[in-house]
Amino acid sequence: MSDEQTRRPLRIVRLANFVTPASGGLRTALRELGAGYRAAGHEPVLVVPGERASDEQTRQGRVITLPGPCVPGTGGYRVLTDRRRLSALLESLAPDRLEVSDRTTLRWTGEWARRARVPAVMVSHESADAVLRTWGVPEAFAQAAADRLNRRTARAYARIVCTTEWAAREFVRIGARNVVRAPLGVDLDHFHPSHHDGRLRDRHRGDATVLLLLASRLSPEKRPGRALDTLAELRRRGVPAALVVAGDGPLRGRLEARARTEGLPAAFLGHVADRTDLAALQASADVVLAPGPAETFGLAALEALACGSPVVVSELSALPAIVGAAGVTAADSGPAFADAVERILDRPEPPRRAAARARAERYGWPAAVASFLAAHDAPPSSGVAGGAEAVPVPGGELPVGVPVHHETSGGAARDGVRDPAPPASASAVSRPANGLAAHCPTANHPAHQAMGGGVR
Repeated sequence: MSDEQTRRPLRIVRLANFVTPASGGLRTALRELGAGYRAAGHEPVLVVPGERASDEQTRQGRVITLPGPCVPGTGGYRVLTDRRRLSALLESLAPDRLEVSDRTTLRWTGEWARRARVPAVMVSHESADAVLRTWGVPEAFAQAAADRLNRRTARAYARIVCTTEWAAREFVRIGARNVVRAPLGVDLDHFHPSHHDGRLRDRHRGDATVLLLLASRLSPEKRPGRALDTLAELRRRGVPAALVVAGDGPLRGRLEARARTEGLPAAFLGHVADRTDLAALQASADVVLAPGPAETFGLAALEALACGSPVVVSELSALPAIVGAAGVTAADSGPAFADAVERILDRPEPPRRAAARARAERYGWPAAVASFLAAHDAPPSSGVAGGAEAVPVPGGELPVGVPVHHETSGGAARDGVRDPAPPASASAVSRPANGLAAHCPTANHPAHQAMGGGVR
């Protein structure tokens, strides 16, 4: 293939479930990646479920909404279930690349891509076994179910894109050989310490001197109740703290009732749609809480850091490697989170806020977009500057069941795996050894057969 052919604009069709106007991290990632693909000269097309059909041009490119049913108990999330209609749409769009952000009702699109000879990637936005555990599934059963799901997923797509090495572990565990890592990012211009608002802070903290913030969807896998546990424990210790909750979800009513019953100073704002208002909340808090044990990247935590606010994160998630020394890791309990909050408050305020901002500055969206395009083998089209590249996940060549034992700088070691620091520049990362086109999962493609359909 000529250099001119490889640099032509590509139509990158992106499919996603569980996206609503009030959803958080996934919606943000889709918007920023789409805008970045456009800026690189490509043609992104996003297909999502909604209440009714629509087709519009946006900052992130063309967005097509297909009717999809609500998933009970999720607070309004919808999924694409009409295979015939979606197949017809894919045929008409004739994508050069397919990017899928769901491994449940959309996994069949990997088979569609195989038949259509379209290179396809699946972006793993969650850890399957971690999510199952948050819903009370015993660890052994959760891991077995996740392994079955992930084997089918890895076979279905040319590449699996994971945003952190923590997220990639469940694929490395099954011996998946087609996994690459591409980090997400944060809008460093918008989420900035300059949004600190003393009047907003005073309004929400009342008589308290410490203002905590939870910016999260209020659903079981996010563990939002841990924020109330933390608040209650701090006040029991005599720390005059108050909590602001920015987010909505199926647990909101239960959490509000608990706060009233226990007399906890917690303000529930619901979904904060205005990004400037959200940045002001994040910049004005003393400490931001991120208790979700299944977070694979944690955009809300990264936005808080960009606003200069340190974050307490669950030790069970990927976030310890994201926040680094700018935050504190805690076990999954109210007392442990309260301990972590107090450790942060013991630090002088100017240095702790400066450290938070400095940490976030390692994660801009331009590098993230370049890494995702590299995962697609989609260099910027002619006349557009290049950028970083996707990082092959260490351990991807190991047999099934062999744990990864490797160390690189930048992250806290857990379970024998250390999350590497994010790339500081384009030269800090390397291109995957084999191109995506070579791994396009066509049924008779020798490269696909050689890698065992993605799983050994």
